Amino acid sequence: MTNNPKQYVKIDLQPFHSLYSSSSRAIGEPLRIFVHAGAATPLVLLRNLVDQASSLPPCEIVHLHTETPPDLSEALAKAVRIVNLFVGKNLRRYLNYDSVDYLPIFLSETPSLFRLRRYPLDVAFVHLSPPDRHGYCSLGTSVDCARAAVESAKYVVAQINPKMPRVHGDGLIHISKVSQFIEVDEALPEVPSRPQNEVAKRIGENVASIVEDGSTLQAGIGAIPDACMAALKHHKNLGIHSEMWSDHALELIKSGAVDNSQKVVHPGKTVSTFVTGSRALYDYIDDNPSVVQLEASYVNQPNVIARNPKVVAINSCVEIDLTGQVCADSIGSRIISGVGGQMDFMRGAALSAGGKPIMAFSSRSEKGYSRIVSSLKARAGVTTTRSHIHWVVTEYGAKNLVGLTLRRRAEALISLAHPEDRERLKLAWEEELR
Repeated sequence: MTNNPKQYVKIDLQPFHSLYSSSSRAIGEPLRIFVHAGAATPLVLLRNLVDQASSLPPCEIVHLHTETPPDLSEALAKAVRIVNLFVGKNLRRYLNYDSVDYLPIFLSETPSLFRLRRYPLDVAFVHLSPPDRHGYCSLGTSVDCARAAVESAKYVVAQINPKMPRVHGDGLIHISKVSQFIEVDEALPEVPSRPQNEVAKRIGENVASIVEDGSTLQAGIGAIPDACMAALKHHKNLGIHSEMWSDHALELIKSGAVDNSQKVVHPGKTVSTFVTGSRALYDYIDDNPSVVQLEASYVNQPNVIARNPKVVAINSCVEIDLTGQVCADSIGSRIISGVGGQMDFMRGAALSAGGKPIMAFSSRSEKGYSRIVSSLKARAGVTTTRSHIHWVVTEYGAKNLVGLTLRRRAEALISLAHPEDRERLKLAWEEELR
């Protein structure tokens, strides 16, 4: 890496060709490029890459979910091979397991994917805050596996933006690590909270009823986790140690419901690997010493999670069968998201003193199908096993499956299903599963 990175109006591709022509590269192996994810998606760099696609050597980009608009998503899917560590809505339609593929992995293991060169990187595209007086930039809204990518890649290209917040923790990168950069002044992608319907509100209330004051929270992405966080506004002394958080968590912080006072790991600090949400959220985390962004290999490590008391892990799913097997990343064989950190936190919460791993979801999908099923769809993946499931919550109540036999589990889960689906599920249990 050079100590004097060069600024370009567009990406200089000559170093890419030099890396691709390296004698150490296996014949036919593409140039591998990591792309910063979430609100830190370097949109200008990606558009630059697409604009110069005809001049690129064979390339493969790897990333967690990126916030790319439809036109850019389509252009990328045509220009380069894409490997998703988490498949977002923007790329689901292009997933063909050839030019656009999926690599299943726990979020906690993504940094080692690069550091141990199980997936060796040539280039890292990152979105940074401007350097401070000591020369340090910040990875801002997303540290997750981005720090490991910067440390592992042979060449680092940065999009430097004054709109990127400077966040305390593991995301500080010295400018000397940057090989070339482009300066931009653009707003970060914002992800608005979804409106909460009555079903989501009831689920949130049911979750809130089993959360104790002083709990440490983790919540995933989506309308249900958002509703659960919103329902906790009257709780006290809550903490946050989560792979991510968003605006509903910010409301809990500002209201005083979250003060992080009962945590053992980083007391007084809101801890995560990335954030996504509104401009108000990004402004709040900017140079805020009460907020730290740390690497996913640490934040999502179950043994670290378990050190905090009363960890409540709130996650959701596509479907759950009558034995407690959970599918959260696919509809049958069709991948729609990723493994992410669900199992990291479900296990960490289970090991925590007084912890509650919670699977919260609506009894029916938006298309009216029951999420509680006699058996998972053919070729569906099991994200959380029946041995790891604890609390299950729908709009019809909350049940703890720990200590229940398969028959009693089936009875408990059927009671949480939509009333119109219960008789069919009872018959399925009697006729198909015995």
